[in-house]
Amino acid sequence: MYYCILKFSKMINRIFLFVMILIFFFPIYKLLAETSGNNKAHSSEEAKIKYWTCSMHPQIRQPKSGKCPICAMDLIPVMSEGQSEDEGPRDLKLSEKAQKLAEIEVAPVERKFVTVEVRMVGKIEYDETKLAYITSWVPGRLDKLYVDYTGIQVKKGEHLVDIYSPELISAQEELFQSLKAIKDLEKSNIESMKETARQTVEAVREKLRLLGLSKEQIEEIEKSEKPSDHITIYSPISGIVIQKNALQGMYVDTGTQIYTIADLSQVWVKLDAYESDIEWLRYGQEVEFQAESYPGEVFKGKISFIDPIVNEKTRTVKLRVNVPNPDGKLKPEMFVRAIVHSKVATGGKVMDESLAGKWICPMHPEVVKSSSGSCDICGMALVPAESLGYVKPDAKPPIIIPASAPLITGKRAVVYVEVKDKEGVYEGREIVLGPRAGDFYVVKEGLNEGENIVVNGNFKIDSAIQILAKPSMMNPEGGGPVPTHQHNAVAQVEPSKKVEKSQEAKSKEEKEQTFNVPDEFKKQLDGIFDSYFSIHQALSQDKFVEAKDNAKKFVDALDTIDMTLLDHTTHLEWMKKYEELKKNAQDISNSKDIAKTRESFSPLSVSMIEVAKKFGTSNKQPIIRFHCPMAFNNKGADWLQTKKEIENPYFGKTMFSCGEQVEVIFKGHK
Repeated sequence: MYYCILKFSKMINRIFLFVMILIFFFPIYKLLAETSGNNKAHSSEEAKIKYWTCSMHPQIRQPKSGKCPICAMDLIPVMSEGQSEDEGPRDLKLSEKAQKLAEIEVAPVERKFVTVEVRMVGKIEYDETKLAYITSWVPGRLDKLYVDYTGIQVKKGEHLVDIYSPELISAQEELFQSLKAIKDLEKSNIESMKETARQTVEAVREKLRLLGLSKEQIEEIEKSEKPSDHITIYSPISGIVIQKNALQGMYVDTGTQIYTIADLSQVWVKLDAYESDIEWLRYGQEVEFQAESYPGEVFKGKISFIDPIVNEKTRTVKLRVNVPNPDGKLKPEMFVRAIVHSKVATGGKVMDESLAGKWICPMHPEVVKSSSGSCDICGMALVPAESLGYVKPDAKPPIIIPASAPLITGKRAVVYVEVKDKEGVYEGREIVLGPRAGDFYVVKEGLNEGENIVVNGNFKIDSAIQILAKPSMMNPEGGGPVPTHQHNAVAQVEPSKKVEKSQEAKSKEEKEQTFNVPDEFKKQLDGIFDSYFSIHQALSQDKFVEAKDNAKKFVDALDTIDMTLLDHTTHLEWMKKYEELKKNAQDISNSKDIAKTRESFSPLSVSMIEVAKKFGTSNKQPIIRFHCPMAFNNKGADWLQTKKEIENPYFGKTMFSCGEQVEVIFKGHK
């Protein structure tokens, strides 16, 4: 009996242990099964990948994922599967993993109003319609100047100068004789003689008025019955005396200018607009601007004139803005920075809700009415706002896409559209672009509202399509050889040719003219090199605003250099370089986007390389020349750095380490 109980107890223990083992190991078994399934799926997906390549360097083929050995970009997979039957010649299908690796991002094509910010610089000037020229109406002598220096403020009606004039005395005598004749004829019955006398008096009064006397002055002379040998000139407006052209005691002729008075209650702002911004500017638009004297304070005015001629040297157009200045804060010659917000409608046209359906004066843009009529200031007939380049009130918004979406080469623009109902399939499509409006492009043809387009990773898609020899941005016909980018071109040249090339380069460098540059001048050059390297650092990190700010610092550093340290020949050569450097740096500081900034950085780099070789530096730091043959559609471009690690300013983070070292110009102090 005891033996049976013991045996039954052991059996219960075994069953309990077995159950516990199942409870403990079942989740692990399930996880292993799922992992095994995932690994199989993953292995299946990996089996479809033929090799891994670089979107920028398709000659690179690696058996697994990683970084491109040339430009350090992420490699993308090339699938072993062929093109599916329903896949078009411009289509590319990417797996979910490939989409993540290519960092594909899409955005919808929208129809909406966008705003362009047009930035300009300029200065404040006098309103020419508010100037008064005080001139002598009679020949004579200036016996008294009540305003004897410029800058003084005068009010309308205040006396300015007393003039002694014999001609004035003669005219007054004529007046007295005419008045006496009327008095003598009071008892006469001959009406014709009385009328003649009255006409003579009026004629003499008119003569005195034309000599500069006011009606009140003439009446005072008639009452006193004594001639005045002086005439007093009064100010016709309130304002500031900005010019004084005469001295007390001077003899003047009729028409001699004595003073110029400016009414500063309204001023003009003259602005320079780039040629590329003209399409966004219209007569009557509101302009906001700030003066450096009043930081943070915004002033407003209306565009009253757009110059019909482009300056051939600066490629800019002059704008004139009418600005009210009741408190006199704005002073002529002040420097200002202005901005115009232009709302873009269908077809890239400008619209302004405040002027929609309104009538405006073509001479005074501040005069706007709801119906036709005449200007309250000049009396001119008002014109419809649409006749000045604005769209009608019922204008539709344009179709727009983000500026990062299209791939533009020459006259062609290509976008990649997410194919509807086909997951992971992207279709290449040529479109017709309108003008760029800030961070967007207006689309004329090729896209419909609601379609999803690729805004990030589009270049990688295009490169993958090139690898498959399909029609792409760079190869619109499809097929044919795939364009490649050889970074190590020098290393691939035959040894004899490489030696020959280096000898030619060495001979060319020996022929370069050098100058006698004092050490003090070389130390000053360190300042512009430091500013240049700051621009380079900003561009390599894709910091657009910082690059522009550093370009302004470059110009400031350039102006601090003492050119008197150089001899005549060296000074002339430096002046040539000075003009080049300043222009290139100003182009960077005035650029509208980072692409334009990089375009201007290339000629600046060329000039800085020449400066380094011809004028030298204090050798406080290394100066190394680099080259990227792929920059600007494979035209190539150089730049300077202080360290050996490549930091490409022409592609930035996209291809940060793309390029090759060409030469060490200065080794720097060890």
